[in-house]
Amino acid sequence: MKIRKHITTILLLIFSFSAFAQIQVGDILPSIELKNNFNEPINSNQFKDKYVLVDFWASWCGPCRLGNKKLVKLHKVLDPSKIEIIGISIDTDQSKWIKAIEKDKLSFLQLIDPNGFDAKTAVLFGAEELPSKYLFNDKGVLILKNPTDEQIINLIK
Repeated sequence: MKIRKHITTILLLIFSFSAFAQIQVGDILPSIELKNNFNEPINSNQFKDKYVLVDFWASWCGPCRLGNKKLVKLHKVLDPSKIEIIGISIDTDQSKWIKAIEKDKLSFLQLIDPNGFDAKTAVLFGAEELPSKYLFNDKGVLILKNPTDEQIINLIK
């Protein structure tokens, strides 16, 4: 009986730690597959040998929409052969997401994980507030959380 109790305790500890696991600086870009705004599946593994900036946002988030304007400008000055910007929306209403992409003139890759803050990717990354950004280097290693535009430009040059 004591052994069973100890095993149960150990398993509970393991599951509780893994439930709160989120990506940290030094971790590798996780393999995720989500649909883009053309309903095509996109896998994060296809961005090898490039920096990747992952931006979590939503159409209803005011600061996100302001951030989108900055990302559009940033996207124009960065070399697309060196970096991929990936917007991941946690919108639960796909039509509002599409309208926001059009209104904000987002020309960089847009993906959706339509489960709000319960979205698997948001939980995996630890995106507890919006917007949240994660910059991975060309080896796929997370190097900065919520980097500034200046930090991104300086690293990509």
